[in-house]
Amino acid sequence: MLVLGIDVDDELIDRWRGWLMPKRQPYLIGPGLAGELGLTDRIGPLTPETRDSFELYDLGADVVVWLTGTEARALPAEVRAAQPGAHRRASRDPAQTRRRVVRYVEDGRRPSRHTEVDVKTWSELAELLPKAASLAGTFPDGSGPNCFGTVMAASGVGGAERTWMQREPFEEWLAERTVPGGRDDEAGTVLVWRGADGLVQHAAVTLGGGWALHKPSQGWMSPTKVLRVGDVKLSSRTPGRYLHRNRMR
Repeated sequence: MLVLGIDVDDELIDRWRGWLMPKRQPYLIGPGLAGELGLTDRIGPLTPETRDSFELYDLGADVVVWLTGTEARALPAEVRAAQPGAHRRASRDPAQTRRRVVRYVEDGRRPSRHTEVDVKTWSELAELLPKAASLAGTFPDGSGPNCFGTVMAASGVGGAERTWMQREPFEEWLAERTVPGGRDDEAGTVLVWRGADGLVQHAAVTLGGGWALHKPSQGWMSPTKVLRVGDVKLSSRTPGRYLHRNRMR
């Protein structure tokens, strides 16, 4: 089936359901409360996928306990209300559950328009961005792959599309493979958003013909997509971020 304009098989949707609606789900609570409620045996680690599904990015001193729906209802109401992300439980009807999973992935996200890019555009950028066409319109195998790795992979850096690429190697790649400048209507312009402190926050790359390739986040629900350059800039706009351009050599 098509999800965000991307062909997705049943196996991947089943993996999404497992990450979004596991039988036991993670809840943040104080370590003292975990002891008081007899939940110390429910404390466990997070996978990257469950971290992104339940928005558990800032744990602080809290611990993660894994609870069924029945167990979670025994938590104090204020603890349940303070959870950073929603908890979704599978329906009895598998088809309805799958529809809810797909709806979650599509909610608020622009579909990829990779099928609208003409053959001439793909052909002209093949030497400069040899892996852009194969990356466009794909979902990752899990959480981790991010915008920096996507841009580097499109340029031909092996394995970068499977990596949670950090700022330092991306900055090294920028220094080696690009120079300041570039135009939005030409292939190979790297769009780089930096904070007021100069640190890179997001990146995309133009494909020519008014198109650009980017991966909005490191989450499993975030595909590598093609959008109009203006839409990429609009979706990446955040207060305190400033857009810079680098042209690939």
